[in-house]
Amino acid sequence: MSRKINETIKFIEKSITNKPEIGIILGSGLGHLADEIKVANKIAYADIPNFPVSTVKGHEGHLIFGTLNGIQVVAMQGRFHFYEGYAMDEVVFPVRVLKMLGINYLFVSNASGGVNHDFEVGDIMFITDHINLMPNPLVGPNNLDFGPRFVDMSEAYDKRLLSKAKKVARQHSIRYKTGIYAAVSGPTYETPAEYKYIKTLGADAVGMSTVPEVIVARHMKLPVFAVSVISDLGVEGKIVEISHDEVVDAASLVAPKLTLIIKDLVKEV
Repeated sequence: MSRKINETIKFIEKSITNKPEIGIILGSGLGHLADEIKVANKIAYADIPNFPVSTVKGHEGHLIFGTLNGIQVVAMQGRFHFYEGYAMDEVVFPVRVLKMLGINYLFVSNASGGVNHDFEVGDIMFITDHINLMPNPLVGPNNLDFGPRFVDMSEAYDKRLLSKAKKVARQHSIRYKTGIYAAVSGPTYETPAEYKYIKTLGADAVGMSTVPEVIVARHMKLPVFAVSVISDLGVEGKIVEISHDEVVDAASLVAPKLTLIIKDLVKEV
């Protein structure tokens, strides 16, 4: 793994002019934030040694370097999922690469299904904690160059970043929720019984990403801010048939508000 990461980093460093301070992972339908970046370099995943390739609609498959609100950032326009058939170490490989490139913070976004009765489609949920129902990406031999064998997860999501995000949202009169995100493997959407089970566990939303990336970020002592756009509902009486296209469309409608929050948040940190 270390050899592959070093190979990837050497390739990327030859292609960029400035090192990023903040890494941003853009979820389904949320790739439009990349349009706000003053692009210095744009690299297709397919051209990067050892990088996986996005196979899901709504994930463009580019690594974008540039400035957002005057801050050096790198944005992943498309992520990788366990359900695509990638091993967990492949899913989280880009997070390790971004950390080794020099980022100090990781921002993560996703589209998810709301299981909280107070949620509606289009709500923005700042993630305060998570429940991992996927294989843990740290299973297997541990590389002490990356982090310790046993990782403390008492503050998976950075409280200081969360506080700043709330402040930014209030300044723009953007309504937000806070809650716990449950991660499942997918690619099937949940049955009504599964939604009820996930709610009983204590989650407010459920999705198929984010948590593996966050676990690896914390393994490498990287502070994380994460946000979900509620694109559908898993609430009894509100469950309807859902497609990926509808998830992407719902997230896209909220993308301008989320873009505004992240643009200001990068300046705040």
